[in-house]
Amino acid sequence: MMHEVAKMRYWWVNQNQTYRQELEGHYLWSPKRSASGSKNPFYEFMRELAPGDLVFSFVDTRIAAIGVVASFCEESPKPAEFGRIGMNWEAVGWRASVRFTRLQREVRPKDHIDLLRTTLPLRYSPLQDSGNGNQGVYLTRVPELMAQALMGLIGIQAEDIARTAMTELGPPEAQSYKSDLEIWEHHIEQTIETAPDIPETDRQSLIIARRGQGLFKQRVSQVERRCRITHVENPAHLRASHCKPWRDSNNEERLNGENGLLLTPSIDHLFDRGFISFEQSGLLIISPVAHLPSLERMGVATHGRLNVGTFTEGQHHFLEYHRNSVLLRAAVSGSS
Repeated sequence: MMHEVAKMRYWWVNQNQTYRQELEGHYLWSPKRSASGSKNPFYEFMRELAPGDLVFSFVDTRIAAIGVVASFCEESPKPAEFGRIGMNWEAVGWRASVRFTRLQREVRPKDHIDLLRTTLPLRYSPLQDSGNGNQGVYLTRVPELMAQALMGLIGIQAEDIARTAMTELGPPEAQSYKSDLEIWEHHIEQTIETAPDIPETDRQSLIIARRGQGLFKQRVSQVERRCRITHVENPAHLRASHCKPWRDSNNEERLNGENGLLLTPSIDHLFDRGFISFEQSGLLIISPVAHLPSLERMGVATHGRLNVGTFTEGQHHFLEYHRNSVLLRAAVSGSS
């Protein structure tokens, strides 16, 4: 059984290209995958961020700021303020709110590598044994011993930030990037509306499917009969939730009944945000970053192992995407 995350965790982010934008905007943003389309562990770490975590911001060989994570990550378009930075990056990636504080005393880790060397993680280290930064690292975990050493070098300001971290949880600009995602989805809708090769009835069905209604819900209802968690059966209280999100799907997938589950609104929220998912066997997966008391109040039993039943082969395909690309997940083995 997974336990609620309460202990502060520590991260290191290399921000040479995006330092100004991310610090001023109070966020972190990364693509989902590398330019080759493969998974990148340093982008995957975005899915592990949780409110209250601490982030050391490394730029131009120095730790220049410390951030307090204020939200879990969500899908979000690449920030417009990046301009031509990252021209090969995906248009939609991961974004999390982070309250950054610039340091009065910046620290150059290379000057203290004799102290830090023994604290470096075995995998995904942000620093080489020489003290130089590891190229290709964006976001990575920092072991507690290394974090404490860095905070000692920074001084009392770091201690003050850490002490108040758990009271700094209100995302300063959450509505801004939610609006960005709305704008992106509206852009997709406009593309559908103006596509000359899509019949009018199909066009409307595709757009309505974004809200889990219409033809998509009808097709999901041919596969699903009730909410897998709450067992609510009345269609008026159920929403057709995409396993592979609408914005990530092609037109066929957006209307594919096997790309959906019938869920009550609260369970749909948990599934859409990646706080829960399902194994191929039907076992419920609860993200390690999920707030268990909230899940209990929303009708999700967090004690024991809940099996919600079998899925079709088509559902297996889309649920695999959900587990790999939506579920907020556990730490990578060996990262610290």
